[in-house]
This record gives sequence, structure tokens and C-alpha cells, in this order.
Amino acid sequence: MTQSTTALIDLHTHTTASDGSCRPAEVVAAAKAAGLAAVAITDHDTTAGLDEALAAGRELGLEVIPGVEISVNGGPTGSMHVLGLFVDHHRPDFAQAMERLQEARAQRNPQIAQKLQEMGVAVTMDMVRAHAGGGLVGRAHFAQAMVELGAVANRQEAFGRYLARGKPAYVEKYRLECDQAMALLRAAGGVPVLAHPGLLKQPPTALEALLRQLASMGLEGLEAHYSEHDELLTKRLQAMAGKLGLIVTGGSDFHGAAKPDIRLGTGLGLLRTPASLLEPLRRRRDRIRALAAQ
Repeated sequence: MTQSTTALIDLHTHTTASDGSCRPAEVVAAAKAAGLAAVAITDHDTTAGLDEALAAGRELGLEVIPGVEISVNGGPTGSMHVLGLFVDHHRPDFAQAMERLQEARAQRNPQIAQKLQEMGVAVTMDMVRAHAGGGLVGRAHFAQAMVELGAVANRQEAFGRYLARGKPAYVEKYRLECDQAMALLRAAGGVPVLAHPGLLKQPPTALEALLRQLASMGLEGLEAHYSEHDELLTKRLQAMAGKLGLIVTGGSDFHGAAKPDIRLGTGLGLLRTPASLLEPLRRRRDRIRALAAQ
């Protein structure tokens, strides 16, 4: 399949299934309206929105790539995010692993609420669930509840004062190890990609060493195009991917109203992820699945 040289894609988006504000079908409709050639749905530790998104894609004639964003242990800050693109989310062992991750998040949430209450922030789980709209509850929904209470002015203040790692209401959660996540995604036919590597704030030599280690575990791609990556960083990441035999992907990390400055497809305004990246991605998917079938 060939794509126009000007066609764009977005391979990193979130919906109400995790911490986005738009339903899966709404994200797909917005991608179609924006003229994107394809969109991936990559909610945090859940694939609950994929069936709705895939159905919307079929109806609108837009390619929807089933994906997920998994939190893993490792890296300079102790945690990283790995995208899985083209996952078979109905595969039983994969679905069970997603359920375990959701259960771990569910166990963490009351602990966050208790910490906030002890600090005088009267957030209840009912309030937080209301903001989640039936989706997976996460810290973003605590932030929304805190804004509603008037405890903070905005989401950024909620994370900066209370919810971010190292802040007083932060609670560690269960995460997969890097090698576990790679194996899980590959077994489900997915292509593992390191999300937003620029946010790791690593010098080139350290980042390259990390990528070599992850590649030995099964990493296949690098999200070089990202909302918060400038042109110079994007080019450096593209070169590093080429050197290490990794494919390049890109996405906005769209969350809707939860991150109002980030637009679908164009991020903060300058993001351009070319549709030509789809073919290398599909080839990696096909290779992974062929190896799994041997």
C-alpha cells in the first residue's frame, strides 16, 4: 500500500478508556476530519477502547491501528513507556495481562485518595470515578477532581504539587519489567516501540546504550516524532534508530481536553509524522508474527 508523500498519521493517542477526554470513536472521527491517513489508539495499560475505535474506523474508512501504552520498570527515572502497535488485543494471555495491570491501578487509587484526604484535599473515589466516565481511573482523573474542588487551579498544579512521582500523594504502582513487556507485546503480534524517548532527558551516549539494551529484549522501534521533540532532537533520534536497526514512529500523545495544547496529528503545532512510516511498521509486524508462528 502506498501513501501520499504529504499524508500524516498519529500513532500515539489516548481516549476515555484511560486518561483521555474523548471516546474512542470520537478520536477516530477527529482523525478522519483532520485528514490523517491512520491513527493508533494507545491507552495506558488497557485495550478497552479498541473495539469501539476499530468499528468507527471501518465505518469511516480510516485505518485504525490497535495499540496500547505499557508502563515498565527501568530507565533513568525508574519507569518508561513502551507502545505496542498492531496488538491482537483479544489474544487470551494478552487480555489477562491487561486485566492484571488494570487491577494494580485499581488497588493504587484508594491509596492516592487517602493521601490527599490526609493533606486536607477532600477527594473521594466517587468523584474520581465520575471524571473517568466508566473508563480506567488514573491520576489525571484525580487532577480533574481536585480542580473541580478548587484545591488546585489546573491539572499541571495537581501533578506538580501532589500527584507526580516524588510528590506527597504519589503511590508507586505495579509495572512489568522491560523484557516482560517486550515478550508480551510480541506474543500478541505487536511491535514494541519506546515512547517519547526525549522525555528521558538522556545524553546521546546514554540513550544509545539504553536502546541497545532494549533492542536485545525485543524493542523494534523508536518514537522519534513527538509533540515535545524539536526538529534537532527528532533528526538525532532518526539517526540513532537507523544506526541500531530500529524503525521510526511518531505520535502526538493526544489526550483531548486533558492536554488541551496537544492537537491530534500536529501535537503542539509542528509535529508531522509521515504516513510513509507505516510500511516499515507493517513489515516489522509481519516479521514478528512469522517468527511467532514458527
